[in-house]
Amino acid sequence: MFESLKGFGVTFGTMFKKVVTEEYPEVKKVTAPRFHGRHQLNRHPDGLEKCVGCELCAWACPADAIFVEGGDNTEEARFSPGERYGADYQINYLRCIGCGLCIEACPTRSLTMTNEYELADDNRQDLIFTKEDLLAPLLPGMEQPPHPMRLGDNEQDYYVNGPQLAKAAETKEAGA
Repeated sequence: MFESLKGFGVTFGTMFKKVVTEEYPEVKKVTAPRFHGRHQLNRHPDGLEKCVGCELCAWACPADAIFVEGGDNTEEARFSPGERYGADYQINYLRCIGCGLCIEACPTRSLTMTNEYELADDNRQDLIFTKEDLLAPLLPGMEQPPHPMRLGDNEQDYYVNGPQLAKAAETKEAGA
């Protein structure tokens, strides 16, 4: 008999506590700065893609969730500063385990992970992100590829001197 009174005591004790409700769809949770969410393919300050189509991210993926097919840049159609670019790039979020090994494998820091965590969908095909879905948006001052290199004459200028050249171009535009 005494045990049942103890049980009712727990029930009555929790009945009058304030209910904690999360307003999730209306108020999104703020994630930690280093949270691993959706992938993003980054761009150089002039708009060219950082991906050189090396396929190392696909090789590093333990879940085989990444497909990359490299293409060759030409003088008429340049998408990245290197000889190659990622012509076809896909990440299958039905398979991705969010481990980040693809990020570590990327030699050009083209592939990073954002804080975006809402990846649920009711259509399986919509969870296979293509290059257009993954590319970072064009910021002011960027130009949609294909276009010639604007930050230097060769690939070294982009990957070694890129930040300094980008700052110089920004100050030049601000002064003009």
